[in-house]
Amino acid sequence: MLQEDHPNQPLRILHLEDSDLDHELVRRALHKAGEPCTLERVETLEEFGQRVQAFNFDVILADYRLPGFTALDAWHILQQQARHPPFILLSGAIGEPAAVSAIKTGISDYLAKDDLSRLAQVIRRAIEVHSIRQAKELADIELALSEKRLADFAEHLQTTIEQERAAIAREIHDDIGGALAAAKFDLSWIGRHTADAATQGHVTAANEMLQHALDASQRIMMNLRPAILDQGLVAAVQWLAGDFTKRTGIETTVHAFHEEDSLSKAVQLVAYRTTQEALTNISKHANANHVTIDLSNAGSVLTLEVKDNGQGLLQTELKKPTSFGIRGLHERAKTVGGWLDVSTQRNMGTSIILSVPLLVPRPDTKQGAD
Repeated sequence: MLQEDHPNQPLRILHLEDSDLDHELVRRALHKAGEPCTLERVETLEEFGQRVQAFNFDVILADYRLPGFTALDAWHILQQQARHPPFILLSGAIGEPAAVSAIKTGISDYLAKDDLSRLAQVIRRAIEVHSIRQAKELADIELALSEKRLADFAEHLQTTIEQERAAIAREIHDDIGGALAAAKFDLSWIGRHTADAATQGHVTAANEMLQHALDASQRIMMNLRPAILDQGLVAAVQWLAGDFTKRTGIETTVHAFHEEDSLSKAVQLVAYRTTQEALTNISKHANANHVTIDLSNAGSVLTLEVKDNGQGLLQTELKKPTSFGIRGLHERAKTVGGWLDVSTQRNMGTSIILSVPLLVPRPDTKQGAD
């Protein structure tokens, strides 16, 4: 543990120095400054390596030029330690350019030997800066771990949601769909076996309602579990666009590549859900009358753009804590190594672009589809 963890203890200082006189001058300077410390001296690179491995010092002072090596050699040895103390050059044989160059390598500070009256101040400052740097590095590590945990949780959550959607879709198909189909079959039987006009009218109305329910259940199942993806991403996006236009009256144009090679199921699902969420947002908020969907795989990158000509969004709206839809798309893109870009201007529309690198280059042949 470093001395800053136990501030009442004397500083533990390792001094790399081949001169008895200079070592004594350092001791006197620290004593005169009233700095309680234990000062240990080593002269060779071998001794230095042994001591830094065997003992935790609070600070290291090092002459620059020593017989057969320099302080930079000692610094390289010290860097191999998982946690090392601040390293201060204390020399009269190094110029300012060399000192600046040494500090750029990570060495804490430099002090000339003819300025030892400032030694205690330089040591304290180096320890303080070193402590701040270590705290920042630890915070960065914790932040990275936290972001990784959140990303893993988001991926797990998306997987769980898709599994639950598939389970609900199966239940709708097996139970509700089956029951509706059976009811429609029975109504048809009744219609064939009655001549009463009033009964026939009720049967026709009931059949229409049942057909509406069947269509609704099919649409719900498609939203929950896009079986259309079995026909490929292009077909699925075209189906989404057609259904969107039918339900909202908003003209939608699809430009897509010729899908010769199959994409992974994960990538297809991410692109499908991104299109679905983008179209949902457009229908709710955009006040648009035209949507363009571009799907390409140029440069071994799958690119999906959903663009509308609506009223656009304010940047403050995109950054709202409750903007879970767009935030969810960002996290979903990360699960397949992709990213999401959102560009918008007030009264100029909004563009959502999903980009996913592909492992295998694909031909850049495009075709238009409505």
